[in-house]
Parts: sequence; structure tokens; C-alpha cells
Amino acid sequence: MTKADIVETLASEHELSKRQAGEILDLILDEVTAALKAGDKVQLIPFGSFVVRERKARTGRNPQTGASIKIAARRVPAFAAGKGLKDAVGGPKRGAAKKAGKKK
Repeated sequence: MTKADIVETLASEHELSKRQAGEILDLILDEVTAALKAGDKVQLIPFGSFVVRERKARTGRNPQTGASIKIAARRVPAFAAGKGLKDAVGGPKRGAAKKAGKKK
């Protein structure tokens, strides 16, 4: 699924023009980006959370020459899927049926 697919679905299901739907989606993405730039966590319950993770500086190797190089520390965006998304994609956990059937 692409951004254009989401815009088309949003426009058709909510009686909006594709331009309006595109602007709404762009606004949402801009807000998520701004929050992550500020170091904030963005939670979309039950979908998941966008967070910023810190990567430490480390030593790497140039694959062509084999020379050691320094890789600087940096901040990277990450996504952690929420329970609702995990259940929708993968179904319930395998052990859930066994636990429900056990008597205490």
C-alpha cells in the first residue's frame, strides 16, 4: 500500500477530494515528524508507537578496504507495534488458548 492508496481510500470513504485527503495525511505525517524531532513519543493506541532511539557511536569497517572507520552517534526513528496491530496481523498469541482452558 502506498501513500496514494491511502489518500484514495480516505477520499472515497469520507467524501473528500483527493487533494483534501492528501493535505490531511500530510498534516498527520508532519505532526508525527515534528514530535519525533522534538524527542517525543507518538502513541496511536492500539496501532503502535513511534519513538526516537539513540544509537551509540561505534567502530565499523569499510568493506572495500577493510579499514576501521568511526560511525558517529545518532538518533533514529523506530516503530513498536501495538497489541491491536499485532493481533490483527498475526492473530492471538499461541499460548492464549492453553491458558484460557486451564483450571485454577
